[in-house]
Amino acid sequence: MAVQKLPLAKALNESLRKALETDPKVVVMGLDVGKLGGVFRITDGLQKDFGEDRVVDTPLAESGIVGTAIGLALRGYRPVVEIQFDGFVFPAYDQIVTQLAKMRARSLGTVKMPVVIRIPYGGGIGAVEHHSESPESLFAHVAGLKVVTPANSSDAYWMLQQAIQSDDPVIFFEPKRRYWDKGDVDVDAIPGELHKARVAREGTDLTLVAYGPMVKTCLEAAAAAAEEGKSIEVVDLRSISPLDFDTIQASVEKTRRLVVVHEAPVFFGSGAEIAARITERCFYHLEAPVLRVGGYHAPYPPARLEEEYLPGLDRVLDAVDRSLAF
Repeated sequence: MAVQKLPLAKALNESLRKALETDPKVVVMGLDVGKLGGVFRITDGLQKDFGEDRVVDTPLAESGIVGTAIGLALRGYRPVVEIQFDGFVFPAYDQIVTQLAKMRARSLGTVKMPVVIRIPYGGGIGAVEHHSESPESLFAHVAGLKVVTPANSSDAYWMLQQAIQSDDPVIFFEPKRRYWDKGDVDVDAIPGELHKARVAREGTDLTLVAYGPMVKTCLEAAAAAAEEGKSIEVVDLRSISPLDFDTIQASVEKTRRLVVVHEAPVFFGSGAEIAARITERCFYHLEAPVLRVGGYHAPYPPARLEEEYLPGLDRVLDAVDRSLAF
């Protein structure tokens, strides 16, 4: 049966399995990805089925892991690196920014860098410090990197395969608190474009733009607003770099109002770029300023306070009400 209902985590596992089966040059590597199957079990069973040479348990050394992946890519492999938690990526940031992102341009396009770096990101799981970050804007700002994030099981399955097939480096952010959310996955479908946004819910009064973990929150907000007679459109970005501004623009030209939602801090977040660009593109269509909802410009708090930090239903609906009041 082509269509299966899978948790997002299992969809990622099946996607990696498919990639390993299809291309002998695909190599999965990272801390505890082999025998343990990863802390979230995304790579569960893969080392047993494909061997230690293709699913590699690495030392705890993120810079070394990414540097090794770059070397493997130079030799014709397609490494898929797992960074165990979002806050652990920073020791590898130098390798990612100064080497991985630059190699294609440095070689005038002659060297391919088919490296995928998987990063579980975001909060909502009651974790300790360095386990609940949302650093996507730090990577989206770097030319030479593609940055994507699925919000459901189907996109998790297909977007990961498309990322692995890309000849450019892809930072693949996985919304960890959605790992256990189930959704339909059609393994025989023809996937859409990797960097194309999708309209997750149609509406006429206001557009909510989100990605990753916040898409579900925005869909819940749209459903709640509908009970009060408000028609909210929800756009799932899917790709943060490059950004599909055309889909956002088409939605805003229809609804004339925009609220951008992400878990990362509002200050210098991706919502700022979207707000600026849509204001330029849709100035004469907008009936209210573009509003942003996100985390605070503060270190991620201890687990007992994270529900106050994370954008939730009430904060999204408050922004909706403020926009519609103009």
